[in-house]
Amino acid sequence: MRSTKILVALVVAVCGALMVMTAAPARADTLPVTYNFLAGIPDELTDPGGSLPGSNDWNCTPSARHPNPVILAHGTGGSQQTNWGTYVPLLKNEGYCVYALTYGAIKGAPWPISAIGGMGEMSASAAEFGAFVDKVRRATGAPKVDVVGHSQGTVVPAYYAKYLGGRDAIDKYVSLAPAWRGSGVGGNDVIMPIVRSLGLRPEQVPLCQACAQLDPGAQVLRQVAEGGYYLPSIQYTNIATRYDELVVPYWLGLPPGGPNVRNIIVQEGCSVDFTEHAGIAGSRRAAHFVLNALDPDHPRAVPCDRAAPVTGSPF
Repeated sequence: MRSTKILVALVVAVCGALMVMTAAPARADTLPVTYNFLAGIPDELTDPGGSLPGSNDWNCTPSARHPNPVILAHGTGGSQQTNWGTYVPLLKNEGYCVYALTYGAIKGAPWPISAIGGMGEMSASAAEFGAFVDKVRRATGAPKVDVVGHSQGTVVPAYYAKYLGGRDAIDKYVSLAPAWRGSGVGGNDVIMPIVRSLGLRPEQVPLCQACAQLDPGAQVLRQVAEGGYYLPSIQYTNIATRYDELVVPYWLGLPPGGPNVRNIIVQEGCSVDFTEHAGIAGSRRAAHFVLNALDPDHPRAVPCDRAAPVTGSPF
């Protein structure tokens, strides 16, 4: 019965993605918010390599309520536009200074290949991310930033925090479909150790070096895990979905922690949210968990929608 419901939801999601996406009503001074993981793709097509409206305003001054700028870290194959069509307008409307970058893109590639980020080695992407954090802090004068990451974008900032001087630069760290411990999908946890035993290194993998670093035994993930996943100076929120088809099993993304760590599963208390690895970044329910994690002093009720996989859109 559950599999039938998921299949129906998937069909609805794919069909919906081919239609005009419906945005939430907006006041004249706000940006329209579309709860759909695919919402940023049209902007990439019309403004290749650009920034989504509401992001990367280098004249933005953080408010007293939201003193930390928010930096968005995309997943494998994502970019600052394609990954964050929901979150940029949502956070901008909430009064945050919002920033996003594309890291790990294939160097020298023409568009549209250049718009595919998260392909390079994650340690190198972490260095790109760290340089961007420094730029945001200089522009805004903020001593710390908050981070919202998706998939690989939950590992890259962690490496930056532990090994590239970022432990005192991050305040709140929110992860969607977290990949802290990689994935065993498709036998990845069996195949990659064999590949490594043959002497193949991540930098020798064509096109997607990061793909070779997402099995649980990869060196970069062992480094992130060394001494514990979490730093005591950072507040962590991990938001996972039971239907994650890439982080398998899904609880690999939920390492237990201390009082500065909160683990959330979107289906707990809401069985009709069918979002999976991609759709969780378009889910209205997941977005409200993110808002509460970023601003715990002003919590709001978290909705329960019938949310489709792939897009996260209500249906």
